[in-house]
Amino acid sequence: MHDCFGDVDRVPALLERVEREDDAEAWQELGYRLCLENDLVSPVSFAALPHLVRLASGDSRARVLAGTIVRCAGGHGYDELLAGCAETIAEFGVLLDRHLRSRPTDYVVAFLDLLAAKGQYHWSAGLDGFADDSYHLACPHCDAEVTIAIGDYGRYSAIRDWNLGDIDRRDLRPAAPERLSGIGRWMYETATRDGQEALADGITHLLGDGECPRCASVFNIADEYTFATCPGR
Repeated sequence: MHDCFGDVDRVPALLERVEREDDAEAWQELGYRLCLENDLVSPVSFAALPHLVRLASGDSRARVLAGTIVRCAGGHGYDELLAGCAETIAEFGVLLDRHLRSRPTDYVVAFLDLLAAKGQYHWSAGLDGFADDSYHLACPHCDAEVTIAIGDYGRYSAIRDWNLGDIDRRDLRPAAPERLSGIGRWMYETATRDGQEALADGITHLLGDGECPRCASVFNIADEYTFATCPGR
């Protein structure tokens, strides 16, 4: 198997080095070869996953690299290779959930990795901790481009004007937690379980409703985001 640089022998040698000793240089090169620029993966990335997951419980670098591979894999048409790693990815999911329960400093990153491990790639790519998240969606009724902002600056829908900023703001209508279901309920309950109040609150707004400033129609934000990011669904 070729890695992201076209070589066939470097990844096995690098895996041997990181398993044998704490080698920062080897970890850095391994990251480049398995997930180039945190975006491009290759078949050898999947072949290395079992090794990385085995190391991940004791080495944060292995956990982060495995998570990056899983998150990137969803957008590159590697369904068959992902299926071949299903058992390893399930094992990785258990490890990530255990890590989240410890309330680590990299909570949001691990949360997004776990979403990817669950096959929820559009949510894994769409969330960023809600410090200053924004989503640009087409109103399903009038087709106006609506900006959904969820962060420290507010939780609103607006029309984004590049000179005036976000204009004609309308407050979002968060979803009631008891009415959530499926992956939305899992996201909210996991964040709540682990004391991540800002993340949990942001999730209820993302899964709630927004109002179009142009036509005043109300639409479900999650539905429109899912349609925009997963048009084949």
